Amino acid sequence: MTAVLPASNSPPNNSQLLRGYFFLALSMSLVGSYVALSKPLAAALPVLLLAWLRFGMGALAMPHWLVKPATEVPMTWRIKKLLFLESFLGNFLFTLCMLYGVSLTSAVSAGIIMATIPAMVALLSWVFLRERVGPRVWTAIGCAAFGIGLFAISKSELATPSGRGLEANVIHKNEWLGNLLVFAAVVCEASYAVIGKQLTGALTPKRITALINVWGFVLMTPFGVYTALKFDFLTVRPATWLLLVFYALAASVWTVWLWMTGLKTVPAVKAGVFTVMLPISAALVGVLALGETLTGLQVLAFSIALAGVVLATLPGRIK
Repeated sequence: MTAVLPASNSPPNNSQLLRGYFFLALSMSLVGSYVALSKPLAAALPVLLLAWLRFGMGALAMPHWLVKPATEVPMTWRIKKLLFLESFLGNFLFTLCMLYGVSLTSAVSAGIIMATIPAMVALLSWVFLRERVGPRVWTAIGCAAFGIGLFAISKSELATPSGRGLEANVIHKNEWLGNLLVFAAVVCEASYAVIGKQLTGALTPKRITALINVWGFVLMTPFGVYTALKFDFLTVRPATWLLLVFYALAASVWTVWLWMTGLKTVPAVKAGVFTVMLPISAALVGVLALGETLTGLQVLAFSIALAGVVLATLPGRIK
């Protein structure tokens, strides 16, 4: 990945920043919500077919967003390359690395590794966007990472010793590969934030959302078609199809548009802190809709993570 687009937006005012923070938080909260509610989908549909249908439904929902606005300058080769990388890294490769990585390592290890996303976003923002990372932002990133990591550790306390046998030994044997794949997913997710920040200087959030979804559909089509040919669609219940429509709209349209809109005014390094809203919202949906419970340690973990968000968004000069 290369830094190619200079920042062209004038510094946003406080009102624009608050609006950007709201969109970023809402985007990640919505991601956490559909992740928590997508368990029935993963049980009813093969993952690669699910991903392909998601992009296909997303494409059907926003063909009008593909239309080039009259005020938009023609896309350069650099912008086209960034659009492809945004979808390849943030959609396609992230999905594969995360799915196979989690299957080869423990949930706790994956959660702790995923907690490094805010720091990875900050690092890539500093390297490729030349965004300054001051002490307060680093403290916010530390709170976010520690909170997410603590939450991942707290989940292990609820695990029972049953089911450990041969399956656990297989997972342990390949854990290094699983951890490596999860870390690759972290890099992909951080790249998604950094590249998205560059794209918002040249394209509207709606155009970005629609274009990277098209690329996602193209990349997933070979896998989706192959899986679809062997799948019996008559086994899918009507309620599952309705949930799939919500998942497709949330994953391919709403969350991406909200994220790109927020990135137009918020530095990528600070936007990365808002990834803490994903596990928080997923846990809340689990409690409110799926009958799960929160432990005291998990509440403490979320409080620390949210403190990082507050630190990152406090008004005033960041040094």
